[in-house]
Amino acid sequence: MAFYLIAFNDEWVPEHTDEQIREKGRRGRAVIEEIKQAGAFVFTDGGLDASTAICSVVPEGEEPVFTDGPFVETKEHLGGFAVVDVANDDDARYWAGRIAVAVGWPQEVHRFPGPRWGLEAEAAATT
Repeated sequence: MAFYLIAFNDEWVPEHTDEQIREKGRRGRAVIEEIKQAGAFVFTDGGLDASTAICSVVPEGEEPVFTDGPFVETKEHLGGFAVVDVANDDDARYWAGRIAVAVGWPQEVHRFPGPRWGLEAEAAATT
């Protein structure tokens, strides 16, 4: 099994009425429920845009420098995502396609071969 990030940029979403957004949210949540029932659900979040960015950070030598919000010149913002744990690329593509059709805007799929950091990776390395 591998983890896949299915995500969209806020800029890919055309203008919608509040009712359209509610309907797309309902349809998207129904697909997420299917992902849960299939045992592939890891994590999801949506409704993100530039207003949800709390800061940007850049390295200044060996020190981080924080500024409020996103970079002014940033044109793309993460709009939402789902992380699934599935057997292969085809399964990830299937769920990404279901989400894209449900919400009506493009999705990107990124594969992560497995935990490289964190407790899961440490436990695997010691066994």
